[in-house]
Amino acid sequence: MKIPSYEEAKKRSHEKVKIRNFELDKDYKNLGLNKKFFLKTYGCQMNEHDSENIKGMLQSMNFTEVDNMEEADFIILNTCSIRENAHNKAFGMLGRIKHLKEKKTNLLVALCGCMAQEEGVVKEILKKYKFVNFVFGTHNLDDLPKLLANSFENQKLNIEVYSREGDIVEDIPVVRDSKYKAFVNIIYGCDKFCTYCIVPYTRGKQRSRRREDIIKEVEDLVKDGYKEVTLLGQNVNAYGKDLYSDYELADLLLDISKTNIPRIRFLTSHPWDFSDKLVEVIKNNKNILNFVHLPVQAGSNRILKLMGRRYTKETYKELFDKLKSIDGISITTDIIVGFPGETEEDFEETLDLVNYCKYDSAYTFIYSPRENTPASKLKDDIPLEVKEERLYRLNELINKYSKESNMKMLGNTYDVLVEGKSLKESMLFGYTETNKLVNFKGKEDSIGKIVKVKILDAKSFSLDGEEV
Repeated sequence: MKIPSYEEAKKRSHEKVKIRNFELDKDYKNLGLNKKFFLKTYGCQMNEHDSENIKGMLQSMNFTEVDNMEEADFIILNTCSIRENAHNKAFGMLGRIKHLKEKKTNLLVALCGCMAQEEGVVKEILKKYKFVNFVFGTHNLDDLPKLLANSFENQKLNIEVYSREGDIVEDIPVVRDSKYKAFVNIIYGCDKFCTYCIVPYTRGKQRSRRREDIIKEVEDLVKDGYKEVTLLGQNVNAYGKDLYSDYELADLLLDISKTNIPRIRFLTSHPWDFSDKLVEVIKNNKNILNFVHLPVQAGSNRILKLMGRRYTKETYKELFDKLKSIDGISITTDIIVGFPGETEEDFEETLDLVNYCKYDSAYTFIYSPRENTPASKLKDDIPLEVKEERLYRLNELINKYSKESNMKMLGNTYDVLVEGKSLKESMLFGYTETNKLVNFKGKEDSIGKIVKVKILDAKSFSLDGEEV
């Protein structure tokens, strides 16, 4: 067994990142014949893309995916550790699976993802969830076939989680959830070590993929008819800093724009690494979309310093203003309320910043302590009812500006990538270039295409319209 260690996960060296290619052992190619798998994914887009790779490996072994876990021979949970709520959901799911396994004794169960990289989580699994067959982490996703084969032979709990800086594995099979838009990883890990965040421990150090591998992946997607790519990284703006002396995200975006993929997005940005060159590249290239997710987390310099965010509200506003010079740009953010020590004055500064930026939308959260992070050791004496009241006030303000932003679109026509049938009866849905959700009346044969849609109604979180 290999048990994760917070202490080891924190270490950083200057060793060169190893790049290796995935190869499926021929002995595993029929491992899944007549067997079904159920996959549950929690968390961010990186996790979603990891799950696309998990599906790719399982289908290359001839497993068949099912939507009902009671039909499955193998259940895998791809987990998230960013907040306590994600933890609770995963452990709650394990409780349901335990009852199922009591009836289906040959059922195999695995847990992977960021929770698997947490020392405390693995200790809890060893203590309370011994029915789990194997646990593996974010650094050895490609070990899935081997671990699965071993579990068919030996059903004892096996932990294979490495606390290391991380390698890069190319050519892992992928089954994408969409035929029209695709996630493309460009950088893994994070070295920022914000005091509240566990990601640097669960995802390893910042390590960029080679530009030629990324560009080839996008070129292949263009050949397959994809209309949009989202470049992914825990800190996407740090791309290239560990690998090149004179090549950064702005340069990569320029090279990808030359593949003629119609739409390019990137997530998630850290304000500290956002260069002026990147602002200009977004401004001057039509297929690099006018949408930026720019997490601020707090509007108080005192709280930003406690969070270890490495910028001030003044420098953040300066960057925000540069981005707002781009015609029609949409900017969204993340905000945490109730960070240890946050006073009413600190919170009012956050509201002031929201009033200044008037975000198109925001993901807002009550602070959730993560085990072993520096912030978890701070005194948290803010009552829950105060945190909830602050979150309510913040969301009221966010929703106000979100609706105002959407109302400005009324009567205008926008390009929309049509993704499928809407939950609204007899309507389709898709997203504008600025990442606004639109439900609209249109022709079914428009699915998978970029079409013109006139906006007829606006709400805080979505738009209604009709295809022109």
